[in-house]
Order: sequence, then structure tokens, then C-alpha cells
Amino acid sequence: MFGALRHRNFRLFYGGVVVSFLGLWMHRVAQSWLVLELTDSAFYVGLVDALGWLPVLVFSLYAGALADRVSKRRLLLVTQLGAATFALVLAGFVLAEAVTVWHVVVLAALIGVAFAFDIPARQSFVAELVGREDLTNAVALNASAFNGSRVVGPAIAGLLIAAVGVGACFLINGLSYLPVVAALLVMRLPPHRPAAVRRSAWADIRDGLRFIFADARLRALILNIATISIFGLPVLVLMPVVARDVLELGAVEYGWMMSAVGLGAVIGALSLAVFGHRVPRGRLLAGSSLAYGVLIVVFSLARSLPLVLALLTLLGLTLILTAALSNTLLQTIAPDAMRGRVISLYALSFVGISPFGAVAAGAAAERFGTPAALMAGGAVCVVGTALGVMRSRVIAETR
Repeated sequence: MFGALRHRNFRLFYGGVVVSFLGLWMHRVAQSWLVLELTDSAFYVGLVDALGWLPVLVFSLYAGALADRVSKRRLLLVTQLGAATFALVLAGFVLAEAVTVWHVVVLAALIGVAFAFDIPARQSFVAELVGREDLTNAVALNASAFNGSRVVGPAIAGLLIAAVGVGACFLINGLSYLPVVAALLVMRLPPHRPAAVRRSAWADIRDGLRFIFADARLRALILNIATISIFGLPVLVLMPVVARDVLELGAVEYGWMMSAVGLGAVIGALSLAVFGHRVPRGRLLAGSSLAYGVLIVVFSLARSLPLVLALLTLLGLTLILTAALSNTLLQTIAPDAMRGRVISLYALSFVGISPFGAVAAGAAAERFGTPAALMAGGAVCVVGTALGVMRSRVIAETR
């Protein structure tokens, strides 16, 4: 069931990221709530979230080439320590009662730079820790850690925001990176051996893109996840606006809503870890993508908190199935020498371009209302999946 945990280095890394992801989700919930308090604007909530992920768009391809060239452990040490420093600086501004929206914007962007280099290094590093045989299980377990923390983190954040304010959430996030750093330092890994032929990073990027777009399977997977990113992920960005302005709820209920997404994601990730090798993964990906868009449309119409929580649980489940299956299939298809670059384009498509969707959704929410903005995004996801992966024979046949 959890074959990846047989590997000592993966166990160390997994234990560290469980703690780090908990702090990350507390930070994200607190950041959105802080921006809403400072600006009273759905547009600014979307803008700050977008600027936090924009560096992934700018640096992701270079980061992927770098991850294929240097020691991934050393690169991860730099990214983890950098993200910790920026989170602690934001905590300092908040606790000193000197924070402005521009402090949040700048520090969100700096954390985004750290993540831009962290994502391809971390996800391709997992394959080195467990090998191809346990890769699907490792990706699913990593996803369960990321989304399990989404269950606990937002709930804790909501209680802390209501009790002592957002500063404590940023402080906890800064400290939560230390277990990952410790795990990286005590791992026993073979010495890094750089490639014998040294080429420019841009040449490596060009070769990676040429390889990806020449393969129909990789191309279809990337296009599908890009559609979900632009039109489907804004439902998470606009969650504080839905909680406060549409449902007329407070920070505690907002934390419950984010936790419901995480609960569904954990169920989906653990189900994939157990049954992923028994089902046609390409067909399951198509079904989960379509269901995710349909659920967003239904969610935009819901006004009852119990119904909202149920829908968000299903949203989390279908989103994690879509993301984890895309990640696994991309890494399975990619050769070892290309894995960092393939994952960097996945990160760019899933995370890097999401700022455009976040800003557009925030603007649409202010102009037409949040429910209408969400409904339109969900409808586009449905149409994109129906015309894309559901009609793709190469995806349907991919196991």
C-alpha cells in the first residue's frame, strides 16, 4: 500500500514535508484573509495570489533545466531556507503592526521565486529517492501530505486568526521549513555527478520543449492541466470572498471550507496510492477533470454551508486526482535525463500560468459577482476536458 516508505531517504523527506506543508497552508489562508482585511477587495485577493505564483511562470523552465544539472539536495536547501526567511519577515511586519498590502505583495513574490526553483527540484527528487517502481505511490503519498495539511492547516489558521491574528500563522510557517532542511542534511545519497557535456541552460530548455511537444501524450497532459489551472483553480483563490461576501461567514468557517477541500484531496490521494496501479490512469484522469469542472458550476450556486462543505470535499478529491495523475504520467513517460524539464513545464502549466486566471477571476468577480465568475470558469473546464483529454485516444490508452 505504501511501498515508497520502504526507502529511508523518502521517509525522512516525507516526514519533513508533512510539517512544512502544514505551515504553508496556514500561511496561504492567513495571507488571503490579511489582504481582504487590508483592501476589502476581491481583485486584490486574486492579484496577491497571482503575484505569489507569477515567478513560477518566469523561472520555471530555467529551474527545470537547473534541476537536471545540479545537486537537487543542495538546490532544495537553498529554496527551503529562502522561503522560511521570507515568511518570518512577513510575520515580523504583522506582529509589529507595520504591515501594508505592498509588504504582502513583495514577500509573496519572493516566496514565489523560491517555489519556482523548489517545485521541479522537489518533484523530480522524489523519483531519485524511490525509483520508477514506487513512483506512483510516492507521488500519491506526497499529494496526501500536501492535502492532508490542507485539512488541518486552514482549520488551525482560522482559529488562530480569530484568536490572535494572522501573524502567528506566518511565524509558524517560517519555522515549519526546518524539518525539511534537517531531513535533507541527514540523507545518505550518492555523490552528485554532473553531466560530462556542459551546455547552456537555454539549449537544455529548447531540447526539453522539443521533446515534450513531439510526444502526443505529454502534449495532451500539459494542455489539460493548463486549462484546469487558468479556469478551475480560481475557485480556491476566491474562497475568502465566497466565505465572507457570498455566504456571510467568518474566518473560522472559511478555515472549515479550505479544510473540506483538503479532506477530499486526502481521500483522493490515498485512494490513488492504494488503487492507482489497478485502474486505467488515463481514463481516470479524464473523468476526474470533467467532474472537477461540473462541481465548480454546482458550487457557484450553493448557499448552504453543509452543501458547500460537501461540494468542496468532492472538489478537493477530483482536483488531486487530476493533478497527481498528470504528475505521475508525465514522470513515468519522461526519461531520467529529462524529468526536471518535463516537471518544470508541468509546474509552469499548473502553477505558473494560474496568476492569469486568478487576476481575471478577481476582476470578473468584482464586475459580475463571484458566483458568475466561478460558474464561467467551471463551464470552460467542462468544455476543455470534453474537447481535449476525453477525446484523446493516447490518453485513454495510457496506463
